[in-house]
Parts: sequence; C-alpha cells; structure tokens
Amino acid sequence: MARIFSESDSFDYVIVGAGAAGCVLANRLSGDAGVSVCVLEAGPPDRNPFIHIPAGFIKTLFDPAVTWQFKTEPTENTGGRRIATTQGRTLGGSSSINGLVYNRGQPADLDNWAQRGNRGWGYADALPYYKRSERRIGIGDAAVRGREAGVPVSDMDWINPLSEAFIAGAVGMGIPRNPDYNSGDQAGVGYYQRTVERGWRMSAARAFLRPAMSRANLDVRTNARACAVLFEGKRAVGVRYVANRGGQAREVRARREVILCGGTVNTARLLQISGVGPVGLLASLGVTVVHALAGVGENFRDHYAVRAVARARPGVETLNELSRGPKLAMQVARWATGRPSILAVSPSHVHVFWQSFAGLDAPDMQCVFTPGSYAAGKVYVLDDYPGMTAGGWQHRPESTGHVRARSTDVFEDPVIDPNYLADPMDRRVMLAALRLVRRLLATPEMAPFVERETLPGPQARTDDELLDFARGNGSTCYHLIGTARMGPATDPGAVVDDQLRVHGMEGLRVADASIMPSMPSANTYATTLMIAEKAADMIRGRAAA
Repeated sequence: MARIFSESDSFDYVIVGAGAAGCVLANRLSGDAGVSVCVLEAGPPDRNPFIHIPAGFIKTLFDPAVTWQFKTEPTENTGGRRIATTQGRTLGGSSSINGLVYNRGQPADLDNWAQRGNRGWGYADALPYYKRSERRIGIGDAAVRGREAGVPVSDMDWINPLSEAFIAGAVGMGIPRNPDYNSGDQAGVGYYQRTVERGWRMSAARAFLRPAMSRANLDVRTNARACAVLFEGKRAVGVRYVANRGGQAREVRARREVILCGGTVNTARLLQISGVGPVGLLASLGVTVVHALAGVGENFRDHYAVRAVARARPGVETLNELSRGPKLAMQVARWATGRPSILAVSPSHVHVFWQSFAGLDAPDMQCVFTPGSYAAGKVYVLDDYPGMTAGGWQHRPESTGHVRARSTDVFEDPVIDPNYLADPMDRRVMLAALRLVRRLLATPEMAPFVERETLPGPQARTDDELLDFARGNGSTCYHLIGTARMGPATDPGAVVDDQLRVHGMEGLRVADASIMPSMPSANTYATTLMIAEKAADMIRGRAAA
C-alpha cells in the first residue's frame, strides 16, 4: 500500500481510539493550548440517532456500522458456543452502545492493584479521579462523589411495581437497601445509577470529546483504523492507519507520545502486529520483534453472566407489553416531553451486591433485575407475553484467557478466548449467584407477580444441572480487561508500569481497560474513565490529584 505523510500530520500526542478513555484524554490534553493532539477513531461519527436514545442500544449493539462484532472462541464451558463480545466502534466507543450503568466497584479492588506493586493506584489515590470524571445528579456524599464536571450520573426515574417488589423481597431476605452503592460501601440492593441526563444517553463523546472538538489544537479523525504503531528503535514515533480494507495507508507522527486507548481487544492486537508482544506469537504472524513482552494479550478476563427468567401473571405490565403498539407510542410521547419513560432506562434496573456464602467481608457477586424478558434464541427481542429477568455473575473471576492476532490484517478479528468458568472458584460463585436470583424471584413479595420460572426451569435443581444450564446459556457482560496488565518490571506478565508506560519502550503508553491488573467488582466503564483522568495528569507531569 502506498503511504501518505506530510509534516502537517505531526502532533505532540496521537491517541488511538475515541472510546471512553480516548475521549477523556483528548479533552484533558487539548486543554493545554501549547500542545497538539490527534485522535484516530476506527469507526464513524456518533450520528446514529439510536446511539443517543438509551433504549436504542437494542438497535446499535449488533449494528456493524458502529460496533466491532467480535466473538469468543467456542469452549466446553460455553457449550461449544461462540459468544458475541461486541464493542463500540464510533465516537464514544462502548460508552455509545453500553448498558449505561455507572458502577465504581469496591475500594479493595484498587487497594489490591496497589498491593501488586502499582504505586499510586490505591483507592485513596484513585478517588479524586473518579470524582473528576463524574457529575453526580442525585444523592451522594460530596467527599466521594463528583458534582462539577464529567459524565452525568443520574438515578432511575422510571419505576415498575415488579422492581419495587423485587427490592422488597431482597430486603425481606436480609439484604439491606443501599441508596448509593458508589459511596465506597457496595453491599445491598437498590436501583442502578446510569449515564443518562434528561432522557438522553450521555456517552464519553458527548461529555468529554465534543466540548473539546472546537479547539484548534485537537484533530479528531474518524474511519481511521490503526494498523501499526511506528517505531524508531524502541521509541514510538507515530501510527499508520487506513480507512478501509485495501485503502491507502496514511501516517500521523507523534512528537511526544503515542497513547493506545483502543480497548482490551484492539490494544493488545495492535501491539502484537506492531512488533510488541510474545516472541512466539510474533514469529507466527511474520512480524519483526521490536520488543519482546510476554504479557501482551494475556491476563484477559470478562464477567460471565447467567440469567433466570420468569413468566409474569396475566395482567402484570412489563417492558414486553410497553414496547409494543399504542403503549409504546405513549412511552415515546412521555420521553419526548421529558417525562419518565422506558426509552430512557438502562437495560438493568435493580442491583444486588452480595456474598456467595456467609463469612465473606464484602460482596463477591453482582445480580441484576429487569421487569422484562427476551425471547429464547433471539437477540434482544422481547417476549410476546409478560416476563421478567434476574441474572448474576462473579465480581472477580479467577479464570484468565487471551487475545491474539490471527494475522497482521486489522480487518480480521483476533482470537478472543476469555476461558470462562475454567477456574473452580468461578463455577462455585456462579452457582451461588444463580441460586440467589432464583430465590429472589420466589420471595413472597414477588408471588403476586410471578406465574412460573421458565429458565432454567424446575427441572434444573442439582449443581450439575445448573452448571449445564450456565454453560449452555451464559453470556458476556462485555466487561473486557487485562491484556496490557499494569505491574512492576519484575512482574514477567506486566505490560505497562504504574505510569502506564509500556515496559522497555519510549513514547508509548496505554490508557484503557486493558491495563487493569484484576477485574473491579463492577462494570468497567467508571474505572476506565478514572484511569484516563489519572493518565492525563501523568502525561502532563501534574501532581496526583
């Protein structure tokens, strides 16, 4: 392919990926008028109207125009299935298509990172950056919640009687109601906080990138798929990118740093095909080794969820009925006039953070409830009868897998294997979560609403039967982390140091969910925003917040 390069394509910083982290970094770095920033986003602008309507995720999640349609490798623990592991490919990245939940996790998650030798990454160090990255709308202690800037975080305003009954049932089982699970005390039941403001999805692109795009020192390029990091010796000096398969390659140069924010799959793949990674893999790809780093693409983790479904009694109103015909028209009218509506809710309504067995000092599993259900074997198609869903997963999975490039062609998806349920502890906690959500659906408070459980159904009772169900019906939570793990140079599997610089390289940094050493007890979006905020201070040489 012919290459195009001119001196005008030279910037201080080149950011690969305009997802959650890339949007934050673009805003913060370009805030210094004396530097220039270029952002390369593989996808198109975020003009699709369904991106901005919260319920529109049903339309965008499997739309290849705005997503990476990744799938995992089939394994015995997934019943031989390949599981769709979709990621966002547009301005805002996955924050433009995700489930809108804002969940920081537990302080111990970050303290664990620090205990692994990552200086400055304990909860006390991270808290100012969590606060900086959010604008909390609703209750919250000002000591731990941000109010001034960042992505809006609001409370659920559309309340269904089934959700109230589910919460009451959990309280009746001894699970306390928790009004703010992002306060540092996570345990309990309540409604999810979400990144919605006045009925609209507030992606990282809307909250961070668009306010900065009018700056003369920020250049955002869409449909620019990175295909190689360019090196001079051990120093990253730029990025090569293309608009389409077989298209003309262009290069953009970085005078100071190349910052990878492509996400857990794409960051690992880009490093590998650029010559940074395990020597054996690079040799199989025919890639010249720039720097051998065995951990690139390893330590891959994801949350694996299993859901129980129940049919509601006749006359009970769920999302299934409200999303059709005249009732849907009424919901659209409510949304258009700024009133609570199903168009502005997150897919998961109620949270439960709890222990898988007595004696634990903190929750090790997360459960969700939605007053709606999806048709078996169909993708986000609601049942034609009233239904409800409760799911659960392990907070901190022990099973690890890998992401490995199949070739140097960035239009060919890499090998993605999270190795779900390989560790015995993961299977133990999965069983506890599935049993808990079944009990929650069977509380006296839910009895007026539930006709019968349809999945896994009364025939599944033993551990083996429930595990078979989990293997055949479980799915991803889209919480991919770990393939560029942060750790000290003495850690043979570490990819970046505690300043997020790639070990053994110069001018190359990673700032996205791939650097997480272990899974937070949460959805990953809030922590990814925090990582980017902290990275911005590191890059600018500013003292920690």
